[in-house]
Amino acid sequence: MAVEKKQPLQSSTAYNSTPGGGGAAPVPKKTIEEVYQKKTQLEHILLRPDTYIGSVEKHTQTLWVYENGEMVHRPVTYVPGLYKIFDEILVNAADNKQRDPSMDSVKVEIDVAGNCISVYNNGDGIPVEIHQEEGVYVPEMIFGHLLTSSNYDDNVKKTTGGRNGYGAKLSNIFSTEFVIQTADGRRQKKYKQVFSENMGKKSEPSIVKCKEGENWTKVTFKPDLAKFNMTHLEDDVVALMKKRVVDLAGILGKSIKVELNGQRIPVKSFSDYVNLYLQSASKSRPEPLPRILEKVNDRWEICVSLSEGQFQQVSFVNGIATVKGGTHVEYVTNQITSHLMNIVNKKNKNANLKAHNVRSHLWVFVNALINNPAFDSQTKETLTTRQGSFGSKCELSQEFLKKVAKSGVVNSLLSWADFKQSKELKKTDGTKRQRIVGIPKLEDANDAGGRNSEKCTLILTEGDSAKALAMAGISVVGRNHYGVFPLRGKLLNVREASHKQIMENAEIQNIKQILGLQQGKEYESTKGLRYGHLMIMTDQDHDGSHIKGLLINFVHSFWPSLLKIPSFMVEFITPIVKATHNRNKNVLSFYSMPEYEAWKESLGGNASSWSIKYYKGLGTSTSKEGKEYFQDIHKHKKDFMWVDEQDGDAIELAFSKKKIEARKNWLRQFEPGTYLDQREKLIKYSDFVNKELILFSMADLQRSIPSMVDGLKPGQRKILFCSFKRNFVKEAKVAQFSGYVSEHSAYHHGEQSLASTIIGMAQDFVGSNNINLLQPNGQFGTRHQGGKDHASARYIYTRLSPLTRFLFPKDDDILLDYLNEDGQSIEPTWYMPIIPMVLVNGSEGIGTGWSSFVPNYNPRDIVANVRRLLNGEPMQPMDPWYRGFKGLIEKSASKEAGVTYTVTGLSQEEDNTTLRITELPIRRWTQDYKEFLESMMTGNDKIKEPLIKDYREQNDDVSVHFEIILTEEKLKMAREEGIEKKFKLTTTIGTTNMHLFDSKGVIKKYDTPEQILEDFFHLRLEFYGKRKKALLDNLELDLLKLDNKVRFILGVVRGEIIVNNRKRADLFLELQQKGFAPFPKKSKGIDAAIAGATVEEDGNEESPEVVNGGGAKATDYEYLLSMAIGTLTWEKVQELCAERKKLEDEVEELRKSSPRDLWTRDLDAFERELDEQERKDAEEGIKRETRMKNITGAAVSKQGPKKPRKNNANNSSTVSDVTSTDTGNAPEASKPKPRGRTKKAPAKKAAVVESDEDEEVLALKDRLAAYNLDSSPDQSAAMETEAVLSQHEQRKKEPSKRTTARKAPSTTFTEISDGDDAEDDIPTILEDDDEDFELVEEVPKKPANVKARGGKAGTTTTRKRGAAQSKPVLSQKLITRVLKPVESAGISPEKKVRKMRASPFNKKSGSVVSRIGSEDSGSSSPGNLAELNEVPAAAARPKRENRRRTVYIESDSDVEDEPAADDDSDFEEEED
Repeated sequence: MAVEKKQPLQSSTAYNSTPGGGGAAPVPKKTIEEVYQKKTQLEHILLRPDTYIGSVEKHTQTLWVYENGEMVHRPVTYVPGLYKIFDEILVNAADNKQRDPSMDSVKVEIDVAGNCISVYNNGDGIPVEIHQEEGVYVPEMIFGHLLTSSNYDDNVKKTTGGRNGYGAKLSNIFSTEFVIQTADGRRQKKYKQVFSENMGKKSEPSIVKCKEGENWTKVTFKPDLAKFNMTHLEDDVVALMKKRVVDLAGILGKSIKVELNGQRIPVKSFSDYVNLYLQSASKSRPEPLPRILEKVNDRWEICVSLSEGQFQQVSFVNGIATVKGGTHVEYVTNQITSHLMNIVNKKNKNANLKAHNVRSHLWVFVNALINNPAFDSQTKETLTTRQGSFGSKCELSQEFLKKVAKSGVVNSLLSWADFKQSKELKKTDGTKRQRIVGIPKLEDANDAGGRNSEKCTLILTEGDSAKALAMAGISVVGRNHYGVFPLRGKLLNVREASHKQIMENAEIQNIKQILGLQQGKEYESTKGLRYGHLMIMTDQDHDGSHIKGLLINFVHSFWPSLLKIPSFMVEFITPIVKATHNRNKNVLSFYSMPEYEAWKESLGGNASSWSIKYYKGLGTSTSKEGKEYFQDIHKHKKDFMWVDEQDGDAIELAFSKKKIEARKNWLRQFEPGTYLDQREKLIKYSDFVNKELILFSMADLQRSIPSMVDGLKPGQRKILFCSFKRNFVKEAKVAQFSGYVSEHSAYHHGEQSLASTIIGMAQDFVGSNNINLLQPNGQFGTRHQGGKDHASARYIYTRLSPLTRFLFPKDDDILLDYLNEDGQSIEPTWYMPIIPMVLVNGSEGIGTGWSSFVPNYNPRDIVANVRRLLNGEPMQPMDPWYRGFKGLIEKSASKEAGVTYTVTGLSQEEDNTTLRITELPIRRWTQDYKEFLESMMTGNDKIKEPLIKDYREQNDDVSVHFEIILTEEKLKMAREEGIEKKFKLTTTIGTTNMHLFDSKGVIKKYDTPEQILEDFFHLRLEFYGKRKKALLDNLELDLLKLDNKVRFILGVVRGEIIVNNRKRADLFLELQQKGFAPFPKKSKGIDAAIAGATVEEDGNEESPEVVNGGGAKATDYEYLLSMAIGTLTWEKVQELCAERKKLEDEVEELRKSSPRDLWTRDLDAFERELDEQERKDAEEGIKRETRMKNITGAAVSKQGPKKPRKNNANNSSTVSDVTSTDTGNAPEASKPKPRGRTKKAPAKKAAVVESDEDEEVLALKDRLAAYNLDSSPDQSAAMETEAVLSQHEQRKKEPSKRTTARKAPSTTFTEISDGDDAEDDIPTILEDDDEDFELVEEVPKKPANVKARGGKAGTTTTRKRGAAQSKPVLSQKLITRVLKPVESAGISPEKKVRKMRASPFNKKSGSVVSRIGSEDSGSSSPGNLAELNEVPAAAARPKRENRRRTVYIESDSDVEDEPAADDDSDFEEEED
């Protein structure tokens, strides 16, 4: 059967109709040729037009069109294909501007009636010449042959719209007639050719001559409307075409005159073009849309405006309208969105905006020229060229971005974020319902949510204990109208909280549910709520006020209308002080401290008849008292009252971050003594904020920011006060001491917080304190975790650091202004150290309105600058300094507000693959850095590719030592980037935020440490003047008191004053008549604190308030009558006279001293103690380095510098200088040395110190010469030493007044001689001659039974203690058994190894070491030594009753008959 031949434009369903193709109805069978067809390019374009020009069906879309001289946004019905063929010709005209910059005219004619469109431009004409390869004229080739173009060479970067070689040919194919005309001025030819029937026919070209320089091109075409299912050019399509002509005018700019239908388009620039859109869009808005325009460079012009809820863009690439945008629009928009996102998220942390949220508020206009652009299709609606291939950059300036931010878009985004959050918060709304379940700890009112809900009150309490009190109270008023809900601590500040925080805060959601609050609702009354009143019941302290404020802030933030409803918000107040009369038990309640103070003053001297109790927390009140409060509920209930918008402003001032500056001014204007009068029934919100909440803000500020004077915050000051009061020289557990501080300084916060503060004050690792005021005895934390690795407070001990009292002299205690709380005198307003401690230890804190950061400085630099100020010299600038830090601190930037420093750790390249890090920046802790290195080794989200292979650690608690192993390439890369930067070895610190309280309690900003020192200097100098005056006054009073005591004793001794068997009153009267000066007892309060602060003995707190029962006057002569009866002797008179002489000398010396002298003396004493501290630190450092280097064999002693011991008996220690810091000089082997040991006083650690310094030897020679000993001048230094020691022994053994008068036990300096025969005791041997000798206590001894000592070794003298004379007190060893006997009399150091047992010498006993020598074995001059050793023994000592001593015996001789002793028998005791 013959099949009818298919027409080209008919669609084929032949395949689907073939057997097996799935067709439903049987149709005639087709041949293979009919099923599989090949089309020409032209046939394919006509058959599948949507591939080339877009759809040929009608579409309706809301688009911008140009009508009546303006842009209009309206629904448009058009055929995209028809619009595209017009656009192709138009873009060609625009492209010609790129080829010929002199082109200045484009004319477009749209003849609707004749269905004819023409586009003319006067740029370079098309070359009228035959193409040699194709054999046709170039105009015919490029307009009448498919796939022809001048844009195929991609090596040439072109900014034209043409690309694929279709363009104008598509316009030709979809036209019934297409006329090309061009004038080629260079060849002086004018060309015209007509195509028809969809480019199926063409006429012969008409070529005529033209003028030279005449260049233009004109394309005229008649669209084949039938192909677009149209009969005529419809209005919508024409409006779109006109809009495209306006586009052309806008993007080509003022250099080209664009005409439409003979009229010039009134758009001369891209700016004018954008205005058409914005003017039209602004008609429906109250305010015109902003326009921020920037011509970034020759290729990019950008304009930004606002859009409502949907991203809009108008963009062009090389004249092509990219209606769907593309990579060029993304490139520009991303820069804008990221900038705006940062701003909005900073302004409202709750916003959590993403880029797409910001985009939806933007309208972006982009006009760009892109190299060889690529599009998603031939319709060219979306640019797909990657950003890197644009051929240019469009980096928006900061000024442009700032203008965009100020355009209103930020406010729009913030409003949108609030709306979004409000919408989400509605999900947690409460409702008015009778029963509510699922809220723990809620005690709901029976009538809540019912008919009587307006009468119900919800009591919000501060914690469970306050809830218990409220529950006790409402048992009086009933449960029907009262509900209770406890708050856990402080409510969230919803004004600054993130949306996520609010959504996840169970407390806020619970309150909403309990009250039935609905988000965003305006409340005229409380009828829609479950409760009609919200009562706040908190402690009467500063934190209680803060909780009230946070609740008011919560309601004001979300439901401001509720605060305007009278009596909705109420508070329940409880007494802060109760005074009970001792006799009639009458009770007075006070609700504020100023009210109580006024009452107390009104009592005058009758205050003792009242007992006072302070109620800091609601937990202090009993259930009985709670019931009493609720019985008189109207007295305790205060209503908050909204007066005007000032109330709302006050709440916002206290809690909004936007009001930081206003809040600072608010706090600056605070006047001490401000308080809220609780007697008023109604309280204005503004009064609550300005009179009560401000007290919390000030207290918070004082807790967070230290004083410039002493560098301490109140908690630290309380700890220091209690340390001084307790005279905290014996260590105690931190947990116990924190209890002591709570008790004696009115500390009202948690014990844990206090323990943390104590630990912080004792920490001494790198980056903590330069001078720790407390001693860290135990694990107080290390630089490994920044102190967080400290042990629990119950395991660690502390006490006052030795330096503390040098910084805070005791003489200043009486000058300080001590505070009073709860009737208890507590710490002063501030202490007065000798240098500003805030610079020594730095500080950090964040309070209300202000934050503060002060770096640490070197105390020596500070002392040096103080000395300069004392001498009237200018100060030297100081840079931050941290004790033990080995890295660099360098100034990096100086501003008016302060200086910034870069802190750098230490690194060193060991080889090409190893990097050693030996110091980290300040406050970069070892554990954190280790985790950072692990992330660099394994990679994480930020570090994709591992940088290092491995690392090794040699860290300890004090030092840092990492060895990092990485490849050579990675190390080179790190080196190029900067080792410090790559390995995070730098941080910055600055002096730009040094806020401190000055001496008057006013917060002040300091720009430099020198400013702090300057302020401190004048105040401290003034205090030295006050100190001098106070000390003189006190000394003169003491002199007067001594005079009176002497007169009184003499009167009693002579019988002029009869004390016994008399009435006290008569005695007082007599003393008064005889002119004895009265000295009243110290009163309570500040004096008590001073007395307490200067207690001498640890744990023995004096009670200076003890008053004799006889009344106030009776105590005035207590200082005389309380003297012990044993003091009424002539000896006491002499003693008092001597004391008076001493006091007179002190007064005289003090009068001569100026305040500057006093300060200089304090600085000298402090620096001496600091030297000692640094010496110990240096020794510790040397020990640590020794350990690190794994050096073994050095003897380690408990304290002091060490020297390696030699294995010979003669190289034993001489007495060494305990202050020496030299640890490097080992004893010379060739010099025989005395082998004795020194023993320290019990208060000090035993030191086993060896020294070989020339100064000591010289000093000994001098002393030898002074004593004229008969010794050979060529004897060794060791022998000279022994000689002088023996001579001293001889001299000391002779009875003397000085020895007999000495009190027992007394402190003496002792040295042990190493001669062959040594005496049994050498008290006070070199007390005045040499400070090298260490302290031991002389023990009472009984020399009567001491055995005479000759040359026999092993003879012992015993020691007894008190009454227990028959029992051995101390197990002792003979030194002859500790030390090996000398084999020969030679002096070679190689012969003997000296062993030393530390334990007997480290006992607290004050025994004096003596020796009994035997044969000469330690010297090369036996004659001389023998001569020296023949000294009188114990018989020459003065006899002292009931005294005994312990004697250690040392022998250098060979003791053949001595039995071998084990370790436990080295020391023995014998009874006298």
